Amino acid sequence: MSETFDLTLAQKTLEAQPFSVLLGARITAFGDGEAVLELDARDDLRQQNGFLHGGVLAYAADNALTFAAGSALGPAVLTGGFSIQYIRPATGPTLIARAATVHGGRRQAVCRCELYVADAAGAETLCAVAQGTVFTVQPEEARPETRPPRP
Repeated sequence: MSETFDLTLAQKTLEAQPFSVLLGARITAFGDGEAVLELDARDDLRQQNGFLHGGVLAYAADNALTFAAGSALGPAVLTGGFSIQYIRPATGPTLIARAATVHGGRRQAVCRCELYVADAAGAETLCAVAQGTVFTVQPEEARPETRPPRP
């Protein structure tokens, strides 16, 4: 891992993702194979019953898993795949995704993520768990504008 890939660079990487900016996501911890991503549970992110939409939880798990792996493998990584299990509806003002690298090799890492909602007092409730595999890529592979066009 590059010594310069720290919380500041992780935050800049997140800020370069238009969808993350749209959701208002933020990285609050990063390093040593771990990452924490948070976002505020706005009304426009909820489904018809008032719970945070499952897609928002899946986004948070995906990004937290990838940042955790990136802190172990380096900044040029992409999610290979992940699964998520929803435990209970996500209600509360803040979503917190805590991810950790379970196993890291040279080119891939397996990571686990727990997703919590925190209430106004800071009490946390587990609402989902996820696990995924993240792969290293060449930096030019990660940018769509550098990929050759598909036939």
